[in-house]
Amino acid sequence: MTAAIPEGWSYGPWHEGPDPLAPPVDLRDALDELGRDVMAGSSPRSALEELLRRGTRNTQGLDDLTRRLWERRREIQSRHNLEGTLRDVQRLLDEALEAERHDLFPNPSDDARFREAQLDALPSGTAAAVRELAEYDWQSPQARQKYEEIRELLGKELLGSRFEGMKEALQNTTPEDVARVNEMLADLNALLAAHAQGRPDVDQLFEQFMAKHGEFFPENPRTVDELIDALARRAAAAQRMMNSMTPEQRAELAQLSQQAFGSPELSQQLSQLDAQLQALRPGEDWYSGERMSGDDPLGLAEGAQAMNDLAELDALAEQLSQSYPGARLEDIDLDALTRQLGDEATVDARRLSELERELRNQGLLERAPDGSLRLSPKALRQLGQTALADVLRTARGQSGERESASAGAAGELSGSTRPWQFGDTQSWDVPRTIRNAVLRTAGEPIAAKTGGRADGRVKLDVADVEIAETEHRARAAVALLVDTSWSMVQENRWLPMKRTALALHQLISTRYRNDALQLITFGRYASVVELPQLIGLEGTWEQGTNAHHALLLAGRHLRRHPDAQPVVLMVTDGEPTAHLEPDGTAEFSYPPEPATLRKTIFEVDRLAKLGASLTVFRLGDDPRLEAFVDLLARRSGGRVLAPDADGLGAAVVGDYLRTRRKL
Repeated sequence: MTAAIPEGWSYGPWHEGPDPLAPPVDLRDALDELGRDVMAGSSPRSALEELLRRGTRNTQGLDDLTRRLWERRREIQSRHNLEGTLRDVQRLLDEALEAERHDLFPNPSDDARFREAQLDALPSGTAAAVRELAEYDWQSPQARQKYEEIRELLGKELLGSRFEGMKEALQNTTPEDVARVNEMLADLNALLAAHAQGRPDVDQLFEQFMAKHGEFFPENPRTVDELIDALARRAAAAQRMMNSMTPEQRAELAQLSQQAFGSPELSQQLSQLDAQLQALRPGEDWYSGERMSGDDPLGLAEGAQAMNDLAELDALAEQLSQSYPGARLEDIDLDALTRQLGDEATVDARRLSELERELRNQGLLERAPDGSLRLSPKALRQLGQTALADVLRTARGQSGERESASAGAAGELSGSTRPWQFGDTQSWDVPRTIRNAVLRTAGEPIAAKTGGRADGRVKLDVADVEIAETEHRARAAVALLVDTSWSMVQENRWLPMKRTALALHQLISTRYRNDALQLITFGRYASVVELPQLIGLEGTWEQGTNAHHALLLAGRHLRRHPDAQPVVLMVTDGEPTAHLEPDGTAEFSYPPEPATLRKTIFEVDRLAKLGASLTVFRLGDDPRLEAFVDLLARRSGGRVLAPDADGLGAAVVGDYLRTRRKL
């Protein structure tokens, strides 16, 4: 049973605004997909374009919409042909001749035999036969009616091919209607000539024309240029339809058009109109054609509409491709998309445009100083939250433990708070919680705040609750060393490596704010990077795994924080194959030179003297790598973990937390 809509209420059409029943744009999912693509090596702009092409869980992407456009285009071409008017004329001609012969046959007069001879001598071509019969004195009323139907059909089809809806408007054509149409065409050609000459009174002439003939133009153009645009599109479509026919078909129609409404005047006016429109709008497509190979015949009016639909589909496909300079999703003609693919496609296109706009408006994408697009700090924080949640969820699944949300063990208050989350067991910060409730309800009427009571009490909501964070006084200086050699890309370890760094950064920046984290990448050379640099880092073909340089930079970081517990976490999938020379150049060799191994071990020994806890996360099963990292662990008193790529984040974060608990 459908609920009745109250009288006076209605839902407005979607094209006048967003669909009120559509689910909101899911920016979290969209940002996660963007982040994955960026961390996999795409630029933020490319990642955004890929997201819009691919779509989301609830929204078709640009590629799917484009595919549907091409399917619609193929359907039009494979279903229809352009022989409809010629077939209809031939059918009416055959019916007229049959009716005339039927009435002549029983007549014994010589006149009847002469007329039969005239009919037998008609040219074989349809157009020539119709022209020959223009002066024929029909004896059969039925035959005369069929011949007049040919003239009326040709007039309606010619007008319908140039003016949208004209064929339907002229259902029962009278001589007065024909006279009005011819008068409109004459006035229209005069108006276009005045516009082409640049006459100053053209606007006044246009207003007079529309007041007199506005019924012929359902588009309701507001200026002469809008009128010309609408007419030129339709005329160009009619010309493309003629171009799509065979030369024989074009010749037949050219001759038949002279018989439209029994007078060549209509054809002459339309030819003059086409010539003026082509001169005024040379940018329209007047010369191409289409291959129509179906079995369903279309008349001239329907054929022109089919050509118009094909052109509209091509324009929509270009808009959806977003491949032209300055392209924006707002460029998509939603009305045209609705006509061709229906309301659902329009809703999807609007939601994609809204998604792109919200990603920018919410500050998740920003312009770098060089003008390129990049993920904002806000976006990186949200990606970090997702990455950390995934890592902790994986860790819980492996160990059977639930997430610990404390910002440290039960130590001293850090002075900071955070919103309560499900599962938190820490103490509330009561003053901040009450303040949040007061601020939230301050602007509400008393009756709304108290549920109708007048006692003025403030009611707490779960959104008001804040947790008082605690922390250990002990600090840690953490160096995360990540291998960025080509093998990490080749073995699909690039994205897990970045998500691991993102999760660890999020954990330390939100729950262990006093710890000092440094991110170090190492390939042929090592370098200290900020999180945005690491997230946007592209994999490059570069030989060399310079763990020596990375460990050297890690030691420099630890020495800057002598009061902190040193922690070194190294992620690698290959044994050291490069080391740093005193002059700053990297020396590469495979298999590793003894000097490379010696220098790397020397830096590990130096870190051990600082009391650093070294954990190596070995990716892959290379026996030489396994033997070397075991040696490093023994010399430093650290350990080696060998997670798979999916478990890398849980292993790194878990080891950091294990070390952190000992402080």
